Amino acid sequence: MAGLINFEDENEVKQFLDNLGTEYSFQCFKEKDPEGCQRLSDYLEGVKKNYESAAQVLKYNCETNGHGESCYKLGAYHVTGKGGVKECLKTANSCFLRSCNANGKKSIDACHNVGLLAHDGRASEEGPDLTVAREYYEKACTGGFAPSCFNLSALFIGGNSKGLVPDMTKALMYANRACELGHVWGCANASRMYKLGDGTEKDDKKAEELKNRARELHGLEKERQLKFGE
Repeated sequence: MAGLINFEDENEVKQFLDNLGTEYSFQCFKEKDPEGCQRLSDYLEGVKKNYESAAQVLKYNCETNGHGESCYKLGAYHVTGKGGVKECLKTANSCFLRSCNANGKKSIDACHNVGLLAHDGRASEEGPDLTVAREYYEKACTGGFAPSCFNLSALFIGGNSKGLVPDMTKALMYANRACELGHVWGCANASRMYKLGDGTEKDDKKAEELKNRARELHGLEKERQLKFGE
């Protein structure tokens, strides 16, 4: 049995990392293990800083194995052109869509991204599609992704000329859900709606509770930022 690695020994660490890369390559291409391919891409990206090779492994694992996390990361590469892939939001969107439907670790994030791209229309020649945005925000919100719940609230406040009717009751429902999931602006918007009686009867007590929750979340966020910057 191999002994423990001495991480103060540069050569020993290098040998360990090289062996790790060999092992992940074997898992991916010989054993045909999608998780091994994902580990290989993470290794190439995080350890070797070889983004071009990482992108190739992600593409293989997404297109051949349909691996949700790899599809998500490949989509992120296409957003910025990382790793030498084509910078293309349409391609990124198709990767996010595959990831969303794969029900993997990053599927909820991917569904939110599909919603975002449909919402602002940058990935489509037809422009924004709020019906599609709503569909994918709802998937992500159901999975507990707070920004999607907040965006749904905003959609139902505004509506649009293509059939999405303003609905303040639903707007409040999604603002409340975003707040429950820790979204500061979800709490702030829900507080305002209870204060004004938008989508509900006026409720000053509830409005105050939600305003205080928004302040609490805002304070926690500032505290996290301060600690990160120390």
